Amino acid sequence: MPKSPERCQEIRQEMRNKILHESMLYFAKNGFAGTKISDLSKHIGIAQGTIYVYFESKEELFQEIYSLINNQQDIQEIKSLAYLPIFAKQKIHQLSKTIMKRLEDESYAAKVALNTQVMFEKGNFASQDSIYQSALYKYVAKMIEQGQKEKTVVDGSPMKLADYYWGVVYLYALKRLFTSHYEMITAEDLERILLKDKEKKG
Repeated sequence: MPKSPERCQEIRQEMRNKILHESMLYFAKNGFAGTKISDLSKHIGIAQGTIYVYFESKEELFQEIYSLINNQQDIQEIKSLAYLPIFAKQKIHQLSKTIMKRLEDESYAAKVALNTQVMFEKGNFASQDSIYQSALYKYVAKMIEQGQKEKTVVDGSPMKLADYYWGVVYLYALKRLFTSHYEMITAEDLERILLKDKEKKG
């Protein structure tokens, strides 16, 4: 019995979603430059031509994934947190707790990994990345600067410390995605990067 037009559309959408999801994980692991469509199709378990039925090129596929995972919500949330009238150590605690909770979700882990990969490559998508990535760094650096004035955050360049903080998040995003046996750090471990010793205990 032939499939109905509705069922055919559902099958096409399911395949498209599968390609997007599996490609997101593959790009997160290998980066844009390190991904070939031939290798990607083997990873997904479909013919190479099937990918081109849905996407004209690797660039179009990546752009679709990148647009899906990058919205302004992350930036708005961290900006709001940075400007809250509370102590910096409370902001850092809340941010770390939120990040570690979200890293339990594979899609969020892939989002972190992909954004960092794009920053490393500084290729075709660098201009887009600079807007997203610099905003995340900027608002964490603002919290760090506040904490340094309050004597609760370690000394050093706020931007370098923000870079270190997100670098650790990136490492554990990769562990979440690509290793089956690992010990995930806690929010307290993550915030320990920035807080002074007496604040870690308090």
